[in-house]
Amino acid sequence: MEKFDVNFIDLNGKEKNLQVKNKLASISKFLERLSYDDVLVAEHTGAYGDMLVFLSNQFKINIALVPGYTIKHSMGFVKGKSDPIDAKRIREYGERFFDKLRFRVCDDDTVVELKALYSLRAQLVKSRKGLRTGEHARSQEPFQSIAVNVYIKSVLAALDKEIESVNYEIEQLIMANEATKENYELAVSVKGIGPVIATDLIIKTGNFQNIDTARKAASYSGVCPFPNASGKMVGKAKTSPFADKKLKSLLYMGAKTAVKHNMEYRLYYQKKKLEGKPHYLIMNNVCNKILRTIYSVVQNKKPYTQDYICIDPRERNLNSSNEKVA
Repeated sequence: MEKFDVNFIDLNGKEKNLQVKNKLASISKFLERLSYDDVLVAEHTGAYGDMLVFLSNQFKINIALVPGYTIKHSMGFVKGKSDPIDAKRIREYGERFFDKLRFRVCDDDTVVELKALYSLRAQLVKSRKGLRTGEHARSQEPFQSIAVNVYIKSVLAALDKEIESVNYEIEQLIMANEATKENYELAVSVKGIGPVIATDLIIKTGNFQNIDTARKAASYSGVCPFPNASGKMVGKAKTSPFADKKLKSLLYMGAKTAVKHNMEYRLYYQKKKLEGKPHYLIMNNVCNKILRTIYSVVQNKKPYTQDYICIDPRERNLNSSNEKVA
């Protein structure tokens, strides 16, 4: 994105439009004209908006990022589309739903570096998977190319080595920061949660600070069922397709491991299976249970243990009342 449009109301109450180049100097010059009580509302465009968010934080200007889908469906039926029109609609959304805005703060250096390394790892793994898939297909052909096989094996060996190096860098980066190290070790203490899932959660949740509850994490990852009812019609609760599918896939893999190796989750799965519940519904529930467990150990600063017995809240309240009476 080379530039972005700005729509605002000037001191005389007139609507104005402005174009700003998406570059360091241009954005800085634009932000210098704003006062500390001004608020920026922008469409969430991923990496293209990172520079604007970073500089807004530097200039102490509050900025909120809103998904384009949310803005579009908040306006009702509208016609026409252009950059200036979209900028106007974003401004109007910010004015109408100011109480719903969540101001964005840049991630710290550790999380930013983690994101870059994790993104590189994903690209390398995807390339390796593509080559291995092609290698399997070629192995079924009646005629084999010795030269191709040599090159493929050489490239796969190089990719394996690079992925291993990136994994090492990610681990070292996590361990070098006390906050990420503590939460990482707490997360991997939960059976079913390995280094990849723990790293992904730290990145996506801002080290469990931006997405600070298991309920929000379940909604973000698409494992939280939402009600599906209207009037007398009551349908089955469904998960939303608007979710982080990568994280959802990782949680499902973690749930499979947990059901296999964790007695608590295995008994839960078997119980629900006997009740006639579908496999994927049960696994979705297991993903929710895993997220609640992870957030519990992170918030309580205590590693997961299978022998932990949860005290009945009613007994806890009764004990508290007895202490006050005494």
